Amino acid sequence: METLIFFLFAALALGSAIVVVVHKSPVYSTLSLVLTLFSTAVLFVLLGAPFLGALQVLVYAGAIVVLFLFVIMLLNIQTEESAHGAGAQRWVALLGAVILFGMLGLGFWRGGFAQVSPLTAESVSLKALATELFSRYLLPFEIVGLLLLVAVIGATVAARRPGGTNTDETDEIALGEEPAP
Repeated sequence: METLIFFLFAALALGSAIVVVVHKSPVYSTLSLVLTLFSTAVLFVLLGAPFLGALQVLVYAGAIVVLFLFVIMLLNIQTEESAHGAGAQRWVALLGAVILFGMLGLGFWRGGFAQVSPLTAESVSLKALATELFSRYLLPFEIVGLLLLVAVIGATVAARRPGGTNTDETDEIALGEEPAP
């Protein structure tokens, strides 16, 4: 039964992750990201790490993705417009995918993957997670938080209207001024 649940949620995570990348609407992509993160949380629970699964749902799907949706709605981002050079990006992405799958195939062919020790209650406990996160991985943890902050600021700056002002008619009417033509 566990194997069936694993394959079901693994396929769901892969399918929704593909939708995140392929869909043109940022709102649908973000909602697909929620499904991907929820499926990953189920996989964590199947691995015997329910705390990590709960963190996955609460922190990532519950907080960060809601922040992404808030920024998307705040900036009123519509569907993706076709940009110049999209053909070159597709070829580079295809080349990257070929290299990735080639390296994975080479690793499977050589059989050089290290054996992973089985999970124990100590290795997935809250104390072990906190020790690793706040000692060994503190700098990457802080860098990820900084990158999220920079991404939100960058999206806000990129969405500003040309001309240096970001006001519209409702702001001018609220201030008692005549709207600009």
